[in-house]
Amino acid sequence: MIDDYQAWRAAKLGAIPALDDLLVRLADPGNPTQAERSALLERCRRFNMAVYCGPDRPLDKAELRALAAALGLVSLDPNQLADDDGISALAVREHGSGARFIPYTNRPIAWHTDGYYNPPDRTVRGLILHCLRPALRGGVNALYDPDRLYIALRDRDPEWTAALERPDAFTIPAQAEPGLEPRPPQPSPVFTWDEDGHLAMRYTARTRSIAWSADPAVQRAKAALEAILAGDPPGRLDHRLEAGQGLICNNVLHTRTGFEDDPAKPRLIWRARYYERVGTNGERKAL
Repeated sequence: MIDDYQAWRAAKLGAIPALDDLLVRLADPGNPTQAERSALLERCRRFNMAVYCGPDRPLDKAELRALAAALGLVSLDPNQLADDDGISALAVREHGSGARFIPYTNRPIAWHTDGYYNPPDRTVRGLILHCLRPALRGGVNALYDPDRLYIALRDRDPEWTAALERPDAFTIPAQAEPGLEPRPPQPSPVFTWDEDGHLAMRYTARTRSIAWSADPAVQRAKAALEAILAGDPPGRLDHRLEAGQGLICNNVLHTRTGFEDDPAKPRLIWRARYYERVGTNGERKAL
């Protein structure tokens, strides 16, 4: 097991990505060629993420689902604010359901992984963000591979990662929003490993959305995690998705800067969350 971890660690630290390393051009996103599919899988295997550039035309949701399925993503997370098909249309909502939730505003969003409030049997492992219309100004994402964060923490003090693997490292408070199904309190670990030895991370930097364990070991680990993300860690990337571009990833850490819309063409991003990881054949187990 230690040998597997050390090999995984060495491979991760030996592959610091630049943005160009993530880019894959797709002639027809709804029907990727074998070469295009292999290129996306290879980037997700190495970096847990890829950015694709499609043609200059609107992509429909059927094409987005077909692209996801070609990469092994089939089980959409039907969160309450998603459309009926399970895909969320991220745009500023002035009124109605979701208007007070930050993804549906133009405000900045701090570091997080998607679905951090889900129960364990609905862990979000795969994520696609597809841009139909960018904002007039702003809306830049910072991206960071959770594997690299885990390694940085474990290298400095293995007790930190052990504390963050506790099943009650944090708790998402109960939710009782008008028009939404009530949600009970949800205790969670930050880091978990699936049966194939792949890492998943649950995290939000929002202080009102999370209650951290008061255990001193968890508090020290939390402070160390925050310090890493507050800096400029190797492997952090900043990118604004333009029309026709999309992020495909194993639910990496990401942020979003605030933005200003063009009233005639407001920002619109499709978000699709999946319970599967991107199909990364040949990836070594970490543990």
